[in-house]
Amino acid sequence: MSETTGKVNDPYALQPDLSQTTTTVSATMPTPVAEEVGVDDPNEPSMTWMLLRELIETVVLSLIIFLLIRQVFQNYRIESHSMQPNFYEGQFILVNKLSFKLGQPTRGEVLVFHNPNNLSEDYIKRVIALPGDTVEIRDNKVFINSQVMPEPFDKMPYQPGTVFGPEVIPANHLFVMGDNRGNSQDSRVIGPIDENLLVGKAWLRLWPLRLFGLIKQYNLQPGAAVSAAPFPSTVLAFK
Repeated sequence: MSETTGKVNDPYALQPDLSQTTTTVSATMPTPVAEEVGVDDPNEPSMTWMLLRELIETVVLSLIIFLLIRQVFQNYRIESHSMQPNFYEGQFILVNKLSFKLGQPTRGEVLVFHNPNNLSEDYIKRVIALPGDTVEIRDNKVFINSQVMPEPFDKMPYQPGTVFGPEVIPANHLFVMGDNRGNSQDSRVIGPIDENLLVGKAWLRLWPLRLFGLIKQYNLQPGAAVSAAPFPSTVLAFK
């Protein structure tokens, strides 16, 4: 982020000495009075400095706003196939980083978290089970506490013969899975996710423009009726 002063006229310059002619001239004509014309105040800043200062203030203010926004939102580019058919590689999303600081995750929400085996990598998955839940996968269904969990969102099929659990989710951990059930490195592989690794909730789809809008979230309850109609992945979409 990111100064010059201009030279000014001297308003205090001495005038010619008229003392010798005062007695003869003053009787016939008045002494002329000097007028100040366009004299700059040396105490006022120059126009260049004022413009430069405004530019610096604008840049600093913009940077502060940017940093504040970055504390709340983070943009991501999807770089995997694990959330198909609801998220495809190349799509851009905005993540709300305050969502889990002000509230708790719920089953069915889509979130972003740091890979526990490589903190420089971030994954996007869907919450399946909460702390204290017993999760089990069999017969192409997810069971939470021995009850079938409804999954009204679109998803890809499991690999044939997939079986998992039952497993109890530890305190302060989440069991997450990709919507591409047959091709996702999720809690079935890397284990439950520590809540300290959460980045935030997937909030807004930015690209492609035809799918721009809020990302559909769910609050799934085990044993509830499963909707027969698929839900869209966004609630605001421009076709």
